Amino acid sequence: MARSTLKAESWTSHSSKVAVVGCGYWGKNLVRNFNQLGALDMIVDATEAGRAKARALAPNVPVAEDIDAALSSDAQGVVIATPAETHYALVKRALQADKDVFVEKPMALTYEQGRELVLLARARERILLVGHVLEYHPAIVKLLEMIQAGELGKVRYIYSNRLSLGKIRREENILWSFAPHDIAVILRLTGGMPFQVSATGGAYVQPNIADVTVTNLLFDNGVRAHIFVSWLHPFKEQRLVVIGSKKMASFDDVSKQLILYDQRVKWEQGQPVPVKGMGELVTFADDEPLRMECQAFLDAIVSRRPPVTHGESGLRVLRVLQAAQRSLVTNGEPVRLPMEGVELW
Repeated sequence: MARSTLKAESWTSHSSKVAVVGCGYWGKNLVRNFNQLGALDMIVDATEAGRAKARALAPNVPVAEDIDAALSSDAQGVVIATPAETHYALVKRALQADKDVFVEKPMALTYEQGRELVLLARARERILLVGHVLEYHPAIVKLLEMIQAGELGKVRYIYSNRLSLGKIRREENILWSFAPHDIAVILRLTGGMPFQVSATGGAYVQPNIADVTVTNLLFDNGVRAHIFVSWLHPFKEQRLVVIGSKKMASFDDVSKQLILYDQRVKWEQGQPVPVKGMGELVTFADDEPLRMECQAFLDAIVSRRPPVTHGESGLRVLRVLQAAQRSLVTNGEPVRLPMEGVELW
């Protein structure tokens, strides 16, 4: 089925309703946003603590303890914010119940499972949105516009640091917890898939669960990117840097600043000479990225047009993640990605 032929519905943006499954660490933020958007029909959480939190956040919204309540409800969409290992099974059940689905990253733990979900969503003519929230960040949207307009020249190199002494997971490593955000953004900014991925890291707190990883991506147009993620770091840093042939850009998600630097290298008498121009603050909309993502899901339910972070987009991120994990367990052995089969339409 072509992406443009999703089944039309009679819903309006004001009547679109969703059920949020999971009201924990991240799910509570989705509950808050959908409730403020007037679109929250039900909250589901398997724990008493989660249900208590749900009642406090949205006292007028029904709360249930099993996803069956959401699947049998009138909600058009189901939002899944449960542990990553449950995503595949819950998304599959929701799609089979003919619900549009918003699932937090990653949508599954293997590329094969992710591909099955994407094909199921297509067959059932359902919206599938994967929660790569940074792609909705106004600063990232602005940076993409600048790249596409040629302001930075040819993109040569991208790096991303996501570091903190933060919440240490026991069910997933730092690669799967932090790096999906940065992989998604880098794929968006480059407009393509890498042909080679390598990753190294170390497990220091728990056996076989990496706390620090560095992932390298190589694209066929010569662009390189690296992603450094850690939850064993003395300070918080969330920074994305794009090096272009004309200018350079840096986005700091801690200070909320996007800076465009008039810096480059030019050649004089056969010698490379650095040009160190001033940095210029770039303004962008002061919108909450998660609010924009939630609104995008509601809009997609109405329009039947796939959102920015549609299932196929999430599947590309999953392919890179899986290759990085394979490289990680082989101590950095490069993994080549097949170029065929990247697109599903």
